[in-house]
Parts: sequence; C-alpha cells; structure tokens
Amino acid sequence: MSDSGLSSVVESRRVNAALAGCIALFLAAAAVWQFLDGELEWAGFTVAVLVVALIPPVARRRPTAMLPWEVVFLAALPILSRALVAGETVGGMTFSGRIITYVAVAALALLVAVELDVFTGVKMNHRFAVAFVVVTTMAAAGIWAVVRWLSDVLIGTRFLYDGRTEHVIEEALMWDFVAATLAGVAAGVLFEYYFRRHARLLKRIPDAEPGARPDGEEVPTR
Repeated sequence: MSDSGLSSVVESRRVNAALAGCIALFLAAAAVWQFLDGELEWAGFTVAVLVVALIPPVARRRPTAMLPWEVVFLAALPILSRALVAGETVGGMTFSGRIITYVAVAALALLVAVELDVFTGVKMNHRFAVAFVVVTTMAAAGIWAVVRWLSDVLIGTRFLYDGRTEHVIEEALMWDFVAATLAGVAAGVLFEYYFRRHARLLKRIPDAEPGARPDGEEVPTR
C-alpha cells in the first residue's frame, strides 16, 4: 500500500505534533477554566493528563516527539465531554459525571501505556499489554480516590465526605473501582488492537524504541 494521500498526511510527524499540541493547549485552557470555576478535582486531573502528554517532547527536547494525537485526543475527550454533555439528558438517559470519570481514568492509563510503548524499550506481549492497561487504570482509580480523601481530610473539601454515611461512601467507591476496571479492559483492547498494531506510529513519531514494537514488527533504519 502506498503512503500517499490522507494516510501520509495523518502519519506526518509534524502534523501529528501539531494536532497533539492543539489538544494540549485545550487541556491547559480547560484546567484554568476548571480551577476558576472551583472544580479543583477535575482541574488537577486535567493538569495530570497535560503533564503526561508533554513528558516526551520536554524530556527529548523535540517538539515532534509527541504522543499520537489520537491517544491525546482520547485522554482529552472525557474532559471535553464533561463540559458539553454531563448532566444532559438524551432519550431519557442522563449522562453522568461518574461515567465520564471512569472513562477519564482509563484514558489516562492508556496515555501512560502508549507513552511507555512508543518512547521506551519496554516490550509487552499481547496479553500483558491489555493487562497492563487494566492494572494501570485500577491503580489510577485508587490514587484518585486517595487524593480525594486526603483533600477532604486536610483541606475540607467534600469530594467524598459530602454528607453520606461511611457505608454508602465505601460502597460507591467499590462500584467506582468495578466500573474503572471495565473501562480499563476496553482501553486495553484499544491499546493492543489499534495503537500497537494499526496506528503505524514509527512513521509519525521520532525516537521510537525498537523494543517497544509488537512482536514481529521491525523498526526501519533511518
């Protein structure tokens, strides 16, 4: 298959960096807006996504060493969706901020996984790649729960302690972890069957590590 047309444009390193950079600018603006609006929890999460996305170009001092724009977009999508559709009702179904939270945590885990896969020598087989994203999602959900608890205890926010009984809070947290795990499974499958097999990242991202490619894929010499 030739590399002309839309495929070559999408796979361009400069285009990839430009698209990812635009999404990063949106994340920065969203974080400021969330902070000014008093949504400290989501502002902190947005900053975390932005920092993870910018680690490769900052560490390698190359603007084109950006993550695939698709994965940066997926990580930003829950933040955009929360601003646009959270609380909205379509066909009798209300889009919940909690549902978007699960997707957001899984998207952050996917961002970390793609970053390791593209920019480090870590080599994962197919099953481990999916399991890694699932476990990372569960870990991110746990860290987020701890951060919210510490914020309530030390600062006096009401992320968890919002008037509910401890039993209700604990049960809600367990369901949060279950939902985050399911979202992690979906993100893991997406990571393995799209980003590792079909996204053709080597042509779009400089400094990719040979050990990070799926089994059987060779890194072309430059």
